[in-house]
Amino acid sequence: MNNTEKQIFENKKINEQFVLYRHPSGCNIYICEKPEYSSTYACFGTKYGSVDNKFRIKGEPEFTEVPEGIAHFLEHKMFEKEYGDVFSLYAKTGASANAYTSFDRTNYLFSCTDNFKESFDILLKFVQEPYFTKESVEKEQGIIGQEIEMYLDSPGSRLLFNLLAAMYKNHPVRIDIPGTVESISHIDYKLLYKCYNTFYNLNNMFICVAGNINADDIIAQVNANLKDASPVQIERGSFDEPQEIVDSYVEQKLAVSLPMFAIGYKESCGSERRTLKDKIYTSLLMETIAGESSPLYKRLFEAGLINDKFGADILDGYGYFASIFEGESSNPRAVLDAINEEISRARRDGIDAEEFERARRRYYGRLVMRFNAVDDIAEMLVQCAISDTLLYDDIEICAAATVDDINKHLKSVLNTDNCSLSVILPAGE
Repeated sequence: MNNTEKQIFENKKINEQFVLYRHPSGCNIYICEKPEYSSTYACFGTKYGSVDNKFRIKGEPEFTEVPEGIAHFLEHKMFEKEYGDVFSLYAKTGASANAYTSFDRTNYLFSCTDNFKESFDILLKFVQEPYFTKESVEKEQGIIGQEIEMYLDSPGSRLLFNLLAAMYKNHPVRIDIPGTVESISHIDYKLLYKCYNTFYNLNNMFICVAGNINADDIIAQVNANLKDASPVQIERGSFDEPQEIVDSYVEQKLAVSLPMFAIGYKESCGSERRTLKDKIYTSLLMETIAGESSPLYKRLFEAGLINDKFGADILDGYGYFASIFEGESSNPRAVLDAINEEISRARRDGIDAEEFERARRRYYGRLVMRFNAVDDIAEMLVQCAISDTLLYDDIEICAAATVDDINKHLKSVLNTDNCSLSVILPAGE
Protein backbone atom coordinates (compact mmCIF):
# COMPACT_ATOMS: atom_id res chain seq x y z
CA MET A 1 0.00 0.00 0.00
CA ASN A 2 1.27 3.42 -0.94
CA ASN A 3 0.39 5.58 2.05
CA THR A 4 0.77 8.75 0.01
CA GLU A 5 -2.51 7.75 -1.68
CA LYS A 6 -4.31 7.39 1.66
CA GLN A 7 -5.76 10.55 3.23
CA ILE A 8 -7.59 10.95 6.53
CA PHE A 9 -10.19 13.71 6.85
CA GLU A 10 -11.55 14.81 10.22
CA ASN A 11 -14.35 17.01 11.45
CA LYS A 12 -13.70 17.82 15.08
CA LYS A 13 -17.04 19.62 15.52
CA ILE A 14 -18.92 16.34 15.21
CA ASN A 15 -16.00 14.07 16.16
CA GLU A 16 -16.01 12.10 12.91
CA GLN A 17 -13.38 11.05 10.38
CA PHE A 18 -13.09 9.06 7.16
CA VAL A 19 -10.37 7.72 4.88
CA LEU A 20 -10.05 8.38 1.16
CA TYR A 21 -7.76 6.01 -0.72
CA ARG A 22 -7.03 6.76 -4.36
CA HIS A 23 -6.31 3.44 -6.06
CA PRO A 24 -3.85 3.55 -8.99
CA SER A 25 -6.68 2.47 -11.32
CA GLY A 26 -8.52 5.72 -10.63
CA CYS A 27 -11.13 4.05 -8.44
CA ASN A 28 -11.60 6.04 -5.22
CA ILE A 29 -12.24 4.13 -2.01
CA TYR A 30 -14.10 5.91 0.81
CA ILE A 31 -13.93 4.29 4.26
CA CYS A 32 -15.57 5.32 7.52
CA GLU A 33 -14.57 3.24 10.54
CA LYS A 34 -17.36 2.86 13.13
CA PRO A 35 -16.02 0.27 15.58
CA GLU A 36 -18.85 0.91 18.04
CA TYR A 37 -21.36 -0.56 15.56
CA SER A 38 -21.90 -4.27 14.99
CA SER A 39 -22.84 -4.00 11.32
CA THR A 40 -20.99 -2.98 8.16
CA TYR A 41 -22.30 -1.62 4.87
CA ALA A 42 -20.29 -1.77 1.64
CA CYS A 43 -20.94 -0.82 -1.97
CA PHE A 44 -19.17 -0.89 -5.32
CA GLY A 45 -20.63 1.56 -7.82
CA THR A 46 -20.18 3.31 -11.11
CA LYS A 47 -21.02 6.81 -12.31
CA TYR A 48 -23.49 5.41 -14.82
CA GLY A 49 -27.23 5.87 -14.68
CA SER A 50 -30.41 5.99 -16.68
CA VAL A 51 -29.64 9.37 -18.28
CA ASP A 52 -26.46 8.05 -19.95
CA ASN A 53 -28.05 6.96 -23.21
CA LYS A 54 -25.65 8.81 -25.53
CA PHE A 55 -21.90 8.61 -25.07
CA ARG A 56 -18.53 7.94 -26.57
CA ILE A 57 -15.02 7.26 -25.35
CA LYS A 58 -12.73 10.15 -26.18
CA GLY A 59 -11.17 9.48 -29.57
CA GLU A 60 -14.15 7.62 -31.01
CA PRO A 61 -15.53 9.36 -34.13
CA GLU A 62 -19.22 9.02 -33.26
CA PHE A 63 -21.50 8.85 -30.25
CA THR A 64 -23.15 5.58 -29.33
CA GLU A 65 -26.90 5.78 -28.62
CA VAL A 66 -28.42 2.97 -26.58
CA PRO A 67 -32.01 2.06 -25.63
CA GLU A 68 -33.65 3.67 -22.62
CA GLY A 69 -33.40 1.49 -19.52
CA ILE A 70 -30.14 -0.24 -20.43
CA ALA A 71 -28.27 0.87 -17.29
CA HIS A 72 -30.97 -0.71 -15.11
CA PHE A 73 -31.03 -3.81 -17.36
CA LEU A 74 -27.25 -4.15 -17.00
CA GLU A 75 -27.54 -3.94 -13.22
CA HIS A 76 -29.95 -6.90 -13.25
CA LYS A 77 -27.70 -8.97 -15.50
CA MET A 78 -24.60 -8.45 -13.35
CA PHE A 79 -25.97 -10.86 -10.73
CA GLU A 80 -26.13 -13.74 -13.23
CA LYS A 81 -22.88 -15.58 -13.89
CA GLU A 82 -21.83 -18.71 -15.72
CA TYR A 83 -21.45 -20.42 -12.33
CA GLY A 84 -24.91 -19.35 -11.13
CA ASP A 85 -26.63 -16.58 -9.17
CA VAL A 86 -24.51 -14.18 -7.08
CA PHE A 87 -27.23 -14.03 -4.41
CA SER A 88 -26.57 -17.72 -3.64
CA LEU A 89 -22.98 -16.79 -2.73
CA TYR A 90 -24.19 -14.11 -0.33
CA ALA A 91 -26.61 -16.60 1.21
CA LYS A 92 -23.61 -18.63 2.36
CA THR A 93 -22.01 -15.64 4.12
CA GLY A 94 -25.27 -14.38 5.64
CA ALA A 95 -25.01 -10.93 4.03
CA SER A 96 -28.02 -9.01 2.76
CA ALA A 97 -27.23 -7.93 -0.83
CA ASN A 98 -28.96 -5.60 -3.25
CA ALA A 99 -28.38 -3.09 -6.04
CA TYR A 100 -30.04 -0.03 -7.53
CA THR A 101 -29.86 2.18 -10.59
CA SER A 102 -30.73 5.86 -10.41
CA PHE A 103 -30.37 8.73 -12.86
CA ASP A 104 -26.60 9.11 -12.42
CA ARG A 105 -25.29 5.95 -10.75
CA THR A 106 -25.49 2.17 -10.47
CA ASN A 107 -24.61 0.77 -7.07
CA TYR A 108 -24.06 -2.80 -5.83
CA LEU A 109 -24.20 -3.21 -2.06
CA PHE A 110 -24.47 -5.49 0.92
CA SER A 111 -24.73 -5.24 4.70
CA CYS A 112 -23.65 -7.79 7.27
CA THR A 113 -22.72 -8.37 10.90
CA ASP A 114 -20.42 -11.35 10.28
CA ASN A 115 -18.17 -12.69 7.52
CA PHE A 116 -17.46 -9.26 6.11
CA LYS A 117 -14.22 -10.23 4.37
CA GLU A 118 -15.87 -13.08 2.48
CA SER A 119 -18.85 -10.92 1.46
CA PHE A 120 -16.58 -8.07 0.38
CA ASP A 121 -14.60 -10.52 -1.79
CA ILE A 122 -17.84 -11.50 -3.54
CA LEU A 123 -18.69 -7.85 -4.20
CA LEU A 124 -15.25 -6.95 -5.54
CA LYS A 125 -15.15 -9.95 -7.85
CA PHE A 126 -18.63 -10.19 -9.34
CA VAL A 127 -18.86 -6.49 -10.29
CA GLN A 128 -15.67 -6.97 -12.33
CA GLU A 129 -16.92 -10.12 -14.09
CA PRO A 130 -19.61 -9.42 -16.72
CA TYR A 131 -21.38 -12.42 -18.23
CA PHE A 132 -24.04 -11.79 -20.85
CA THR A 133 -25.48 -14.21 -23.40
CA LYS A 134 -28.16 -13.90 -26.07
CA GLU A 135 -30.41 -16.36 -24.24
CA SER A 136 -30.08 -14.77 -20.79
CA VAL A 137 -30.77 -11.29 -22.19
CA GLU A 138 -33.96 -12.46 -23.90
CA LYS A 139 -35.12 -14.09 -20.65
CA GLU A 140 -34.41 -10.92 -18.68
CA GLN A 141 -36.45 -8.80 -21.11
CA GLY A 142 -39.57 -10.62 -19.96
CA ILE A 143 -38.71 -10.25 -16.27
CA ILE A 144 -37.93 -6.54 -16.47
CA GLY A 145 -40.97 -6.01 -18.72
CA GLN A 146 -43.14 -7.20 -15.82
CA GLU A 147 -41.29 -4.86 -13.46
CA ILE A 148 -41.96 -1.94 -15.80
CA GLU A 149 -45.68 -2.77 -15.87
CA MET A 150 -45.67 -2.71 -12.06
CA TYR A 151 -44.11 0.77 -11.99
CA LEU A 152 -46.90 2.02 -14.24
CA ASP A 153 -49.34 1.34 -11.38
CA SER A 154 -47.11 2.69 -8.60
CA PRO A 155 -48.49 6.05 -7.33
CA GLY A 156 -45.12 7.23 -6.02
CA SER A 157 -43.31 6.40 -9.23
CA ARG A 158 -45.96 7.95 -11.46
CA LEU A 159 -46.11 11.09 -9.32
CA LEU A 160 -42.38 11.71 -9.84
CA PHE A 161 -42.04 10.76 -13.49
CA ASN A 162 -45.21 12.59 -14.50
CA LEU A 163 -43.67 15.65 -12.85
CA LEU A 164 -40.34 15.21 -14.65
CA ALA A 165 -42.10 14.78 -18.00
CA ALA A 166 -44.00 18.01 -17.29
CA MET A 167 -40.77 19.87 -16.54
CA TYR A 168 -38.24 18.43 -19.01
CA LYS A 169 -38.70 18.34 -22.78
CA ASN A 170 -35.55 16.58 -24.00
CA HIS A 171 -33.40 15.57 -21.03
CA PRO A 172 -33.54 11.78 -20.40
CA VAL A 173 -34.24 12.42 -16.71
CA ARG A 174 -37.87 12.56 -17.89
CA ILE A 175 -37.77 8.84 -18.81
CA ASP A 176 -38.54 6.08 -16.30
CA ILE A 177 -35.30 4.52 -15.06
CA PRO A 178 -36.22 0.96 -16.22
CA GLY A 179 -37.18 2.29 -19.67
CA THR A 180 -40.20 0.91 -21.51
CA VAL A 181 -41.17 -2.55 -22.67
CA GLU A 182 -40.51 -1.39 -26.22
CA SER A 183 -37.12 0.20 -25.48
CA ILE A 184 -35.67 -2.80 -23.64
CA SER A 185 -36.69 -5.06 -26.52
CA HIS A 186 -33.78 -3.50 -28.45
CA ILE A 187 -31.16 -4.45 -25.85
CA ASP A 188 -28.76 -7.27 -26.76
CA TYR A 189 -25.67 -8.72 -25.14
CA LYS A 190 -23.33 -6.76 -27.43
CA LEU A 191 -24.81 -3.45 -26.26
CA LEU A 192 -24.51 -4.58 -22.65
CA TYR A 193 -20.81 -5.30 -23.10
CA LYS A 194 -20.37 -1.94 -24.81
CA CYS A 195 -21.93 -0.11 -21.85
CA TYR A 196 -20.08 -2.25 -19.33
CA ASN A 197 -16.68 -1.70 -20.94
CA THR A 198 -17.33 2.05 -21.12
CA PHE A 199 -18.82 2.85 -17.70
CA TYR A 200 -17.57 -0.01 -15.53
CA ASN A 201 -13.98 1.04 -16.08
CA LEU A 202 -12.40 1.45 -12.63
CA ASN A 203 -11.50 5.03 -13.48
CA ASN A 204 -15.27 5.73 -13.45
CA MET A 205 -16.05 3.71 -10.31
CA PHE A 206 -15.98 3.98 -6.52
CA ILE A 207 -16.06 1.80 -3.42
CA CYS A 208 -17.62 2.92 -0.12
CA VAL A 209 -17.46 1.07 3.20
CA ALA A 210 -18.81 2.12 6.61
CA GLY A 211 -19.03 0.20 9.85
CA ASN A 212 -17.06 -2.13 12.07
CA ILE A 213 -14.00 -2.43 9.84
CA ASN A 214 -10.36 -1.37 9.67
CA ALA A 215 -9.38 0.98 6.84
CA ASP A 216 -6.00 -0.62 6.19
CA ASP A 217 -7.63 -4.06 5.94
CA ILE A 218 -10.13 -2.68 3.40
CA ILE A 219 -7.35 -1.12 1.32
CA ALA A 220 -5.33 -4.35 1.35
CA GLN A 221 -8.36 -6.36 0.22
CA VAL A 222 -9.14 -3.85 -2.51
CA ASN A 223 -5.54 -3.93 -3.76
CA ALA A 224 -5.66 -7.72 -3.91
CA ASN A 225 -8.88 -7.79 -5.93
CA LEU A 226 -9.06 -4.81 -8.28
CA LYS A 227 -7.93 -5.66 -11.79
CA ASP A 228 -5.68 -3.52 -13.94
CA ALA A 229 -7.59 -1.12 -16.16
CA SER A 230 -6.65 1.47 -18.73
CA PRO A 231 -8.37 4.77 -17.89
CA VAL A 232 -11.06 6.05 -20.24
CA GLN A 233 -12.41 9.53 -20.79
CA ILE A 234 -16.17 9.37 -21.30
CA GLU A 235 -17.96 12.08 -23.24
CA ARG A 236 -21.69 12.28 -22.65
CA GLY A 237 -24.07 13.60 -25.28
CA SER A 238 -25.60 17.07 -24.95
CA PHE A 239 -29.23 17.45 -23.87
CA ASP A 240 -30.46 20.59 -25.68
CA GLU A 241 -32.88 21.25 -22.82
CA PRO A 242 -34.80 24.55 -22.82
CA GLN A 243 -35.15 26.47 -19.57
CA GLU A 244 -38.95 26.55 -19.79
CA ILE A 245 -41.17 23.77 -18.46
CA VAL A 246 -43.35 21.68 -20.77
CA ASP A 247 -46.61 21.69 -18.77
CA SER A 248 -47.69 23.47 -15.60
CA TYR A 249 -50.11 20.72 -14.56
CA VAL A 250 -50.43 16.97 -15.03
CA GLU A 251 -52.67 14.47 -13.29
CA GLN A 252 -53.37 10.73 -13.23
CA LYS A 253 -55.90 8.56 -11.41
CA LEU A 254 -54.65 5.56 -9.44
CA ALA A 255 -55.52 3.56 -6.34
CA VAL A 256 -54.79 6.12 -3.60
CA SER A 257 -56.98 7.18 -0.69
CA LEU A 258 -55.95 10.85 -0.73
CA PRO A 259 -54.62 12.95 -3.61
CA MET A 260 -50.81 12.99 -3.83
CA PHE A 261 -48.95 15.99 -5.20
CA ALA A 262 -45.45 17.02 -6.24
CA ILE A 263 -44.52 20.62 -7.04
CA GLY A 264 -41.33 20.97 -9.05
CA TYR A 265 -39.31 24.10 -9.80
CA LYS A 266 -37.07 23.65 -12.81
CA GLU A 267 -33.81 25.43 -12.11
CA SER A 268 -31.29 26.68 -14.66
CA CYS A 269 -28.49 24.18 -15.05
CA GLY A 270 -27.16 24.01 -18.61
CA SER A 271 -25.29 20.78 -19.30
CA GLU A 272 -23.31 20.75 -16.05
CA ARG A 273 -23.95 19.71 -12.45
CA ARG A 274 -24.73 22.54 -10.04
CA THR A 275 -22.45 22.92 -7.05
CA LEU A 276 -22.94 21.44 -3.59
CA LYS A 277 -23.31 24.98 -2.25
CA ASP A 278 -26.21 25.54 -4.66
CA LYS A 279 -27.85 22.38 -3.36
CA ILE A 280 -27.36 23.25 0.33
CA TYR A 281 -28.50 26.85 -0.11
CA THR A 282 -31.60 25.71 -2.02
CA SER A 283 -32.36 23.13 0.68
CA LEU A 284 -32.05 25.83 3.34
CA LEU A 285 -34.42 28.04 1.37
CA MET A 286 -37.00 25.27 1.11
CA GLU A 287 -36.61 24.51 4.82
CA THR A 288 -37.09 28.18 5.71
CA ILE A 289 -40.07 28.70 3.43
CA ALA A 290 -42.05 25.51 4.08
CA GLY A 291 -40.15 23.33 6.57
CA GLU A 292 -41.76 22.02 9.75
CA SER A 293 -40.62 25.03 11.77
CA SER A 294 -41.97 27.58 9.27
CA PRO A 295 -45.14 29.67 9.72
CA LEU A 296 -46.38 28.44 6.31
CA TYR A 297 -46.13 24.80 7.32
CA LYS A 298 -48.09 25.51 10.49
CA ARG A 299 -50.84 27.34 8.56
CA LEU A 300 -51.15 24.59 5.93
CA PHE A 301 -51.15 21.85 8.56
CA GLU A 302 -53.77 23.51 10.77
CA ALA A 303 -55.96 24.13 7.71
CA GLY A 304 -55.80 20.42 6.88
CA LEU A 305 -54.13 21.10 3.52
CA ILE A 306 -51.07 18.97 4.32
CA ASN A 307 -50.24 16.15 6.71
CA ASP A 308 -47.03 14.69 8.17
CA LYS A 309 -46.06 13.25 4.78
CA PHE A 310 -45.27 16.71 3.43
CA GLY A 311 -41.59 17.24 2.65
CA ALA A 312 -39.05 18.71 0.26
CA ASP A 313 -36.15 17.34 -1.74
CA ILE A 314 -33.77 18.25 -4.54
CA LEU A 315 -33.15 16.24 -7.70
CA ASP A 316 -29.82 17.10 -9.27
CA GLY A 317 -27.31 15.77 -11.78
CA TYR A 318 -25.72 16.61 -15.11
CA GLY A 319 -28.09 18.95 -16.93
CA TYR A 320 -30.93 18.86 -14.37
CA PHE A 321 -31.67 20.50 -11.03
CA ALA A 322 -35.18 20.58 -9.60
CA SER A 323 -36.54 21.71 -6.23
CA ILE A 324 -39.52 19.55 -5.23
CA PHE A 325 -42.21 19.81 -2.54
CA GLU A 326 -44.47 16.78 -2.20
CA GLY A 327 -47.10 15.24 0.01
CA GLU A 328 -50.80 14.46 0.30
CA SER A 329 -53.62 17.01 0.18
CA SER A 330 -57.31 17.28 -0.52
CA ASN A 331 -56.49 20.47 -2.44
CA PRO A 332 -53.04 20.34 -4.10
CA ARG A 333 -53.62 23.58 -6.03
CA ALA A 334 -54.20 25.46 -2.78
CA VAL A 335 -50.87 24.15 -1.47
CA LEU A 336 -49.14 25.24 -4.69
CA ASP A 337 -50.67 28.71 -4.46
CA ALA A 338 -49.67 29.09 -0.80
CA ILE A 339 -46.05 28.04 -1.45
CA ASN A 340 -45.75 30.31 -4.50
CA GLU A 341 -47.22 33.20 -2.53
CA GLU A 342 -44.67 32.65 0.26
CA ILE A 343 -41.80 32.46 -2.26
CA SER A 344 -42.96 35.74 -3.82
CA ARG A 345 -43.26 37.37 -0.41
CA ALA A 346 -39.75 36.20 0.56
CA ARG A 347 -38.34 37.47 -2.71
CA ARG A 348 -40.04 40.84 -2.17
CA ASP A 349 -39.48 41.35 1.57
CA GLY A 350 -36.47 39.11 2.22
CA ILE A 351 -36.12 35.98 4.35
CA ASP A 352 -36.65 36.70 8.05
CA ALA A 353 -33.35 36.25 9.92
CA GLU A 354 -34.88 34.44 12.92
CA GLU A 355 -36.89 32.07 10.75
CA PHE A 356 -33.80 31.32 8.68
CA GLU A 357 -31.66 30.60 11.73
CA ARG A 358 -34.32 28.26 13.13
CA ALA A 359 -34.49 26.43 9.79
CA ARG A 360 -30.70 26.30 9.45
CA ARG A 361 -30.33 24.68 12.87
CA ARG A 362 -32.96 22.07 12.06
CA TYR A 363 -31.31 21.28 8.74
CA TYR A 364 -27.84 21.14 10.32
CA GLY A 365 -29.17 18.73 12.94
CA ARG A 366 -30.51 16.40 10.26
CA LEU A 367 -27.14 16.43 8.47
CA VAL A 368 -25.37 15.44 11.68
CA MET A 369 -27.92 12.77 12.63
CA ARG A 370 -27.08 10.83 9.46
CA PHE A 371 -23.83 9.74 11.11
CA ASN A 372 -25.81 7.53 13.50
CA ALA A 373 -26.42 4.80 10.89
CA VAL A 374 -23.77 3.02 8.83
CA ASP A 375 -26.04 2.70 5.77
CA ASP A 376 -26.64 6.47 5.81
CA ILE A 377 -22.91 7.10 6.10
CA ALA A 378 -22.17 4.80 3.17
CA GLU A 379 -24.79 6.53 1.02
CA MET A 380 -23.25 9.90 1.95
CA LEU A 381 -19.88 8.54 0.80
CA VAL A 382 -21.51 7.48 -2.48
CA GLN A 383 -22.76 11.03 -2.96
CA CYS A 384 -19.23 12.30 -2.33
CA ALA A 385 -17.93 9.98 -5.05
CA ILE A 386 -20.60 11.09 -7.51
CA SER A 387 -20.19 14.82 -6.91
CA ASP A 388 -16.43 14.79 -6.16
CA THR A 389 -16.89 16.34 -2.72
CA LEU A 390 -15.82 15.37 0.79
CA LEU A 391 -17.96 13.93 3.55
CA TYR A 392 -18.24 17.05 5.69
CA ASP A 393 -18.52 19.67 2.97
CA ASP A 394 -22.31 19.96 3.28
CA ILE A 395 -22.09 20.40 7.07
CA GLU A 396 -19.49 23.15 6.72
CA ILE A 397 -21.52 24.94 4.04
CA CYS A 398 -24.65 24.79 6.20
CA ALA A 399 -22.78 25.99 9.31
CA ALA A 400 -21.37 29.01 7.46
CA ALA A 401 -24.55 30.02 5.59
CA THR A 402 -26.07 33.40 6.44
CA VAL A 403 -29.46 34.93 5.76
CA ASP A 404 -27.80 37.30 3.30
CA ASP A 405 -26.41 34.33 1.37
CA ILE A 406 -29.86 32.76 1.20
CA ASN A 407 -31.64 35.96 0.14
CA LYS A 408 -29.13 36.39 -2.65
CA HIS A 409 -29.54 32.74 -3.71
CA LEU A 410 -33.32 33.11 -3.84
CA LYS A 411 -32.93 35.35 -6.89
CA SER A 412 -31.70 32.39 -8.96
CA VAL A 413 -34.00 29.54 -7.81
CA LEU A 414 -37.66 28.74 -7.06
CA ASN A 415 -39.03 30.63 -10.06
CA THR A 416 -42.81 30.54 -9.55
CA ASP A 417 -43.36 31.07 -13.29
CA ASN A 418 -41.39 27.93 -14.09
CA CYS A 419 -42.96 25.26 -11.91
CA SER A 420 -45.08 22.18 -12.57
CA LEU A 421 -47.69 20.47 -10.43
CA SER A 422 -48.10 16.68 -10.65
CA VAL A 423 -51.16 15.14 -8.97
CA ILE A 424 -52.27 11.55 -8.42
CA LEU A 425 -56.02 11.47 -7.79
CA PRO A 426 -58.01 8.61 -6.25
CA ALA A 427 -59.30 6.37 -9.02
CA GLY A 428 -62.93 7.04 -8.10
CA GLU A 429 -62.70 10.82 -8.53
